[in-house]
Amino acid sequence: MAFKRNPEAKAVDMLPGVVRRTLNAGDRMTLHEISISAGSEVPSHTHPHEQTGYVSFGRVRFTIGGEERELERGDGYHIPGGQTHAVTALEDSICVDIFSPPRTEYLDLD
Repeated sequence: MAFKRNPEAKAVDMLPGVVRRTLNAGDRMTLHEISISAGSEVPSHTHPHEQTGYVSFGRVRFTIGGEERELERGDGYHIPGGQTHAVTALEDSICVDIFSPPRTEYLDLD
């Protein structure tokens, strides 16, 4: 699909206060919007996918491989595949993530 409007993307509750929308997908990557309510967390985890993204709105605390940083609107991040990472929303926030290879488990087929 070449184009997808945000309201067309199915909202999926991932964790309490964490909602994912898959905005698009290709053969080698997927694009996701992750909304995180203030105080909500994505606990420490790993996955084989390389992940890069940026904070579109709000302020979050990322921990990547033991390094902790506060990021705000416009700040970017990169997580190599297999690297332990976590995020906590310090205020209502939106992060935009790209994964390679595609996160096929996140493809919400309607």
